[in-house]
Amino acid sequence: MFHDLIDFNDLNHSEWENLFELGLDICDNPSKYKDYCKDKIIATLFYEPSTRTNFSFQSAMLKLGGKVIGFSGTDATSVSKGESLKDTIKIVANYADVIVIRHSSEGAAYAASLYSKIPVINAGDGGHLHPTQTMTDLFTIGRLKNKKMTGLEIGICGDLLYGRTVHSLLKAFSLYSGNIFYFISTPSLRVPEYFMAGLGKNNKIIITDKIEDCIEKLDIIYMTRIQRERFADPEEYKKQTGIYILDKEKLSKAKKDLTILHPLPKNDEIASEIDDDPRAQYFNQAEFGLYIRMALLIKILENPKITPKIINSEANKCPNKNCVTNKEKNLPNISKTNSGELICVYCEHKIY
Repeated sequence: MFHDLIDFNDLNHSEWENLFELGLDICDNPSKYKDYCKDKIIATLFYEPSTRTNFSFQSAMLKLGGKVIGFSGTDATSVSKGESLKDTIKIVANYADVIVIRHSSEGAAYAASLYSKIPVINAGDGGHLHPTQTMTDLFTIGRLKNKKMTGLEIGICGDLLYGRTVHSLLKAFSLYSGNIFYFISTPSLRVPEYFMAGLGKNNKIIITDKIEDCIEKLDIIYMTRIQRERFADPEEYKKQTGIYILDKEKLSKAKKDLTILHPLPKNDEIASEIDDDPRAQYFNQAEFGLYIRMALLIKILENPKITPKIINSEANKCPNKNCVTNKEKNLPNISKTNSGELICVYCEHKIY
């Protein structure tokens, strides 16, 4: 039983399978669920820009018969007056039944869950995680590959260092075994070791810097954009752009049943000529995200929230400058041990 969704791996395998099956039924029979969240209110707190995630959550609640409040951007809110994340969450929790939050600080969703008396759903926290995009990705793969989640050869290309959608997806696939992952990136944008460790226990990992090295083997290719907003140095961002472009020439060597995915928005990493290729599934992927988010809202509102006890640990301050504990005052330093290393509970960064 889950009361918040901060990390996809907050779900056990059975909970995910139940969500998946519910999503399939909603996809096939949407009118059946039109009153499931009648008189419920979702608060969408989007500190960062969003199109698909924000609109899909709003649409999901409306299609379930519920209502929506929230903000997109903080200029017209008390955040612009200096209100803390803690105070915003405690206030909004009085007005809604579930909070969906996107924030630029890593670990912000977890911090919000500490102070919320209603369920909190992470809609993306900086460069850390994006669990409902992962649900969308897995739902799409399961839907298109006849529920096959093992024995796949999967290429993930682009920004693997800062890409929170990539990080969440890799953590989710650590629940499965027997897959081969090709990580396609420049050396400076490779996947952090932490995310490879769990995945590599039951799956094979191959690191390469060229799409051409593996395109003919792939069942799925997951393209990502180079994220300008995560780079402190504009010149470093410019060096990374335009290196990976999926075009007709590369696709000519690919399987006929290749599935092309992208969390969107896309820039130039997928040539526009590919949009009409039947293997391009990223627009369908965005639609599938609506159904699995409808399933999530149904399930997360079935059980009352249990507010966790806040325990100050003896952890040192997190060294990650993008961690929410370094952006918000008075958050407790909380650590846990993972594979023998002490890590920050909020952002999962190693604490030295």
